[in-house]
Amino acid sequence: MKDLVIIGGGPAAIAASIYAARKKLDFTVIARDIGGQTIWAGEVGNYPGFQLMPGADLAQKFREHLAQFKFDLREGAEAAKVERAGQNFKVTTGKGETIEARTVILATGKRPRLLNVPGEGKFNNKGLTYCATCEGPLFSGKDVAVVGGGNSALDAAMQLMRYCTKVYLINNTERLNGDPVMIEKVQASPVVEVLNQAKVISFTGDNFLKAVQVELSGEKKDIPVSGVFIEVGLVPNSKCVDFVEKNELGEIKVNCAAETSVPGLFAAGDVTDGPEKQIIIAAGDGAKALLTAFKYLSTHK
Repeated sequence: MKDLVIIGGGPAAIAASIYAARKKLDFTVIARDIGGQTIWAGEVGNYPGFQLMPGADLAQKFREHLAQFKFDLREGAEAAKVERAGQNFKVTTGKGETIEARTVILATGKRPRLLNVPGEGKFNNKGLTYCATCEGPLFSGKDVAVVGGGNSALDAAMQLMRYCTKVYLINNTERLNGDPVMIEKVQASPVVEVLNQAKVISFTGDNFLKAVQVELSGEKKDIPVSGVFIEVGLVPNSKCVDFVEKNELGEIKVNCAAETSVPGLFAAGDVTDGPEKQIIIAAGDGAKALLTAFKYLSTHK
């Protein structure tokens, strides 16, 4: 019987693991990889202490920090199911291993909703990205495109129009469907060109992205850009647990102490209903979740 199982390998899980090791808990970490979405970021310039660093390098820093501690790390594994076992929990991995614990921290993050068009995988981190906040400044003075028509796409366009020479907003519906105030600001910008009823067909280039091909008014058109930001939503990795309260998006509901609707079950980072999805916020969530879990362990038999 473990004190704790931490599920995930991103910033929230890393921070929770560091705190758990320092608290001398008996715990297991189940992680598909170390770094999570951090690995996808081409450059990270807003993480304190590291002014500008490739996401993969920051993920390596996470790994090096974890290596200072001894604990049970199941890397390359995924949690297939989390169940109640009396007042405790049982976690089953995709390999059929089972671990029982008094508490669980879910830090499984999110994954981008993909377009599933040719070139998307090839140019990922080579001009194509899923985070304008993380990588937008790298495209200063260049022409870019944002794919999407909701608030996340509008927010990305509003960030990019401050320093990009041209921002194409590629929306596959008749009109933008975000907040009216955001729509007004985007449409008022001389930098932004909104393309409604435009469907992305493919991404093209050589070693790096050079253009996005769209179908517009029944015709195919190549739009030369240096970067594309896909903002069609994220999918929370929350299917492994079905007895906890979630919102309509599948995000796990938590309070300000990282507690879920189930005592002893905590959640942190992008898998939760927290309003912002950032590396530094996820790390803070993970630390907070562990401290709350430690208090739970200290006050429950």
